[in-house]
Amino acid sequence: MELIDWSPFGRVVAILAASSGAGATSTAVAIADALQLAGRSVLLVDAGDPVRSGLGRAARADGPRRDGPGPAAGIRFSRRARAILARLDVAECAAEPVMFPPPPYWHPGGARGVDVTVVDIGHDPWRLATDPTLGPGQWLRVGSPSPIPALVVRPTVPALAHAEQVLARLEPWVRTAAVTPPTQLLVVGARRWPKGVAGTAGRRTSVLLPDAVFFPPERDVANHGITADVTPAALRSPAEQLLRSWHMLQPPTRRLALRWPRIVRGRVSDPDTG
Repeated sequence: MELIDWSPFGRVVAILAASSGAGATSTAVAIADALQLAGRSVLLVDAGDPVRSGLGRAARADGPRRDGPGPAAGIRFSRRARAILARLDVAECAAEPVMFPPPPYWHPGGARGVDVTVVDIGHDPWRLATDPTLGPGQWLRVGSPSPIPALVVRPTVPALAHAEQVLARLEPWVRTAAVTPPTQLLVVGARRWPKGVAGTAGRRTSVLLPDAVFFPPERDVANHGITADVTPAALRSPAEQLLRSWHMLQPPTRRLALRWPRIVRGRVSDPDTG
């Protein structure tokens, strides 16, 4: 299978949920926010079903739309502070089959390049693993530089069972060098494994347990979802830890003041210009 040239997207971080409600969206946004607050150029991709998207309120206003391979499905580009948010936009009454736009359609273009692309793949791993050459699974395709897929789970026995099933579904495609397998486990809603949970992991998931990164419970995000406001520091902290382990962020040498655009008289102000 042909290798994908991912260089226009910088490094691709693909966030895959083991099950519905695992927390892939909040972790993807926390990673994207940590990157842009560190001065990186970020593209945040929402490749999931728009009806079930958790990023519908992640930008203060919708931006322009670009058609995909057919007009039924396109890409909606918006701004989340300095990051670009690209969301799947599907016509309500499509007169033709909806074709998922391949990755090149998601690139925003422009003079400034993209350092990191963070992809919220969505929470339908069964459809994803049916054929990675179609649909959101294209973001897992083997290429250069190699994508970094991460698998998100809740800290429960059923969640680990779901994770094992997802890895098993992807395994045939991994063996044929079609997709890059998840090598990082992200655990949402806990600071450590509850007693007796980690020991239930299957053979595929258990390999990922030693390096699992925990995202603690965050009540405001749980209650209100992702909004245009910056994600809480409690979520960005493990995201920064993760990015340092991937050599995408340098270890902190001094504490920086984190600034975020705010609404001033109905417009978004830039933190550097007011």
